[in-house]
Order: sequence, then structure tokens, then C-alpha cells
Amino acid sequence: MPTPDAGPVSSPLLLGVLAGLAVAVPVGPVGVLLLRTGVVDGLRVAVGAAFGVATVDLAYAVVAVTVGTPVSRALAGHAGLVRGVGAVVLVVVGGVGLVASLRAARLPPSDLPAGGGWSPLGAYARFVGLTAVNPTTAVTFTTVAIGLALGVTGTASVAAFVVGAGAASLAWQLLLAVGSSVVGHRLPPRARVVASVVGAGAVVLAGVAMLV
Repeated sequence: MPTPDAGPVSSPLLLGVLAGLAVAVPVGPVGVLLLRTGVVDGLRVAVGAAFGVATVDLAYAVVAVTVGTPVSRALAGHAGLVRGVGAVVLVVVGGVGLVASLRAARLPPSDLPAGGGWSPLGAYARFVGLTAVNPTTAVTFTTVAIGLALGVTGTASVAAFVVGAGAASLAWQLLLAVGSSVVGHRLPPRARVVASVVGAGAVVLAGVAMLV
């Protein structure tokens, strides 16, 4: 015999999963950086980065079911500022990575670095910051996630929504991290450098496009 709470909890859980996937699945600049991290830095660092992205998505889910509407209005009223700050950060981060990758491209194969020098904890902190200021994440959050969270009330329902969103985002980010690290492990050092250049360049172009 089902418990009385099964229906009220299962629906917010599904809504949370949908919200988490809606924010996570579109591969924007942060997703490209995560893929680049997996190829260049390997599995452990990429997993740290994946947890960083999912942490911010989890925080967005908490906001969505608590003060979603006021925050959505505030972000909408400062959309230009949000986009500008996020674009500048992406250009800077992508530019730094691009310069480092181009320098590595001029080295002989025997001198190529094994990774980008990030630790899993450092990658986690870096991707928390990048995801928090990423305008693509903010826009999706203010539209899809908050819309799905409307009507989610009660402690059990709120918890189910947040768990669903966080778990869905983390699963997707880990899929990107593991997949890209497997590809990177099989690539020769020179090919990893090329992938690093392409990834960093794509992030710079994405940031410039947002500014334009």
C-alpha cells in the first residue's frame, strides 16, 4: 500500500530532475571548458570541475524553490550587467588558457606538460566561480528552472526538487568529465594540445559574442 506522501514527493523530484537537466545539458562555454579540462587534465581534475558546476546548479535549485520569483525579476532587470560580467570572465579565462596552450604548442613533444596544473580542489573552486557568473546558466535559471519550481511547497517537496536538480546536473557533468578524460587519455600529447587550443579559443569566441 503506497504511503500518502509518495505522490507529493515524486512529482517535485521529477520536476527537479527536469530543471537540473535543463540547466546542465545545453553545452555552453562552461561545458566546453569542462570538456577541455577532461582532455587536458585527466579524470580526477575533471571530476572536481564537474562537482563545481553541479554545486552551483544545486544552489540555483535551492533559490528557485525559495525566492525564485524575486531573484528572477532582479536578474531580468540587470540582464545586461549579468551578461557583460559573465562575458568578460569567459574572455579572460579562455584567453589565459589559449595563451598557455599556444605556448605549449611550440614545445617539442618530449617537453609537453602532462596536464594544466590544476588540482581537483582547485578545479572545483574555479568551476564554481565560472558557473556562478556564466550568463547562459543565469538565463536558463531565470526561465526554465524557476518556472518548474512554481508551486513546489512543503519541506519534503522542496527537498525532493533540490535533490532531483542536483543529482541530474551532477550526473550530466560527470558524463562529460569521464567521456572527455577517456578521449584525452587516448590522444597523443600533441593532439591534447590542439584540443586545448580549440577549447580555449571557443570559450574566448563565446565571450566576445556575448559582448557584441
